[in-house]
Formats: sequence, structure tokens, C-alpha cells
Amino acid sequence: MSKQTQTARKTVKDIAAAKGATPLVMLTAYDAPTAAILDPHCDILLVGDSLGMVVHGLPSTVGVTMEMMILHGQAVMRGSDQAMVVVDMPFGSYETSAEQAFLNAVRIMKETGCQAVKIESGAYAAGQIAHLVERGIPVMGHIGLRPQAINVDGGFRAKGRTGDERDRVVAEARAAADAGAFCIVIEGVAEDLAAAITAEVSCPTIGIGASAACDGQVLVTQDMLGLFDWTPKFVRRYADLREAIDKAAAEYAADVRARRFPGTAETYSLRKQGS
Repeated sequence: MSKQTQTARKTVKDIAAAKGATPLVMLTAYDAPTAAILDPHCDILLVGDSLGMVVHGLPSTVGVTMEMMILHGQAVMRGSDQAMVVVDMPFGSYETSAEQAFLNAVRIMKETGCQAVKIESGAYAAGQIAHLVERGIPVMGHIGLRPQAINVDGGFRAKGRTGDERDRVVAEARAAADAGAFCIVIEGVAEDLAAAITAEVSCPTIGIGASAACDGQVLVTQDMLGLFDWTPKFVRRYADLREAIDKAAAEYAADVRARRFPGTAETYSLRKQGS
């Protein structure tokens, strides 16, 4: 059976059934080998537009293109076969109109084979979400701290710390859920606000910097694995791969310069005639 076959993967119905049950596990994935490692452990693999910063070295997610999302989405689909794969819609691909959102979402789903798209869903995007869902495209919402809005917000900062801002975050959640989002990511809000939203909306919530009150959790995999010098407050490092990779590269470089690598075990030799 091809890895592109979707019947064995987690479905929207599976994710919806997790509301109030065992917390959902979601991690980001941007390439096939990583997706293959994460797949057995995750309910959802997110091809996040965070790839712009994590993989391509961009200063924010604003510069991410449709082509980048599709390329990485294809790789993650090839590397996985059981987790639901969700691909972010990049900045500028859905905000103008429901029609624009639909055409770009269709392109992402057709060219990658993913099961759903994710939209950074301010209240303005409710129309786009409803338009997509009505036409057969599952949509994951994203409220609270929205990285694509960095230029308006003046940086990455937690949301819902004032009364007005709190009301806006709740309104975003209601709008996304009422429009038909099957799941909502809540980023960078206080525990009590995340708990209130999780209790109010009927779809599962997945937190990132939003406490264990949500119905699941997501982290950027490279943050969780310790590949960067700095990680946000809400990240727990489960490994220190930066140090391990640095040590391995240093040992390799030393062996090459000392002509210890390649050695006999890594070198081909002529076969004897008749062998």
C-alpha cells in the first residue's frame, strides 16, 4: 500500500473524538526523514510556516511562499503514513477573499496529498474557514499569538493580557469554531484563558505556550530537540542535539584533517580475479 493512501491516517473524526479525552500530540515536520521518525508518536504532523525561520533562516514567517509550503508538505507526506498531516497556508494566501483561500487550499491539498490546512484565524477569517469547510477542505484554526501578524504586533508577544485583548482572543476562538474549524491551535496565552476557550468551543484545542489546559500540545520539533541556542519559555527541551551535532562535526573534521577518515573499513579495494 502506498504511503499516499489516506485511509490508514488519523482523520478529522479521530481528532474531534479526542475532545476532553487523551491529549492530542502534534509536532512540526518539514522533511521526510524527520516525519518518518515522528509519525509513530504523533496524532498530527504540522508542516508549519515556521519552516521559514527554522529551515530557511528567515527572520519571520511572513516571507514564506506557497511553493515552500507545498515542497515541504510533499516531503512530510512521503515520510509518514499514520499521522494526520496539516499544512499551513502562508501569509497572503487566504486573507483577500474566500475564493482566494479556496483556490490556494485546493492547490496545497492536491499537490501535497495532506489531510487539512491551517489558517491563522483572526475573526476576519471566519468567512474563509466556512467557505473551505463547506467545500470539503478541513481547516485547523490558529488564535492568540499569530506569527504572521508580527509586523502589526511589533514582535512575538503573549496575547490576552488585557481585558480588551482577552475578549478579542475569545472572539477569534468562537469565530473559528462556529465557522467549522475541526481543531484550534491556541498560542501564547495565559492558562486561565486557554482553559476558558477549551471549555467553550466544541472542537479540540491544541496549545503552544497555552498550558496543559488544552486538549493537546504542539511544539516546533527543532526547539524540542535543542537545535537552537535559545528557545521560548514554553518549550521543554527533550534533547540537546545541537551539542551532539557540534561534537560529531568536530570529530569528523579532526579525523579528515589527520587522514584518519576514511580508514580501511570505509575504503573500497580491487576485487581479486575470480572472486
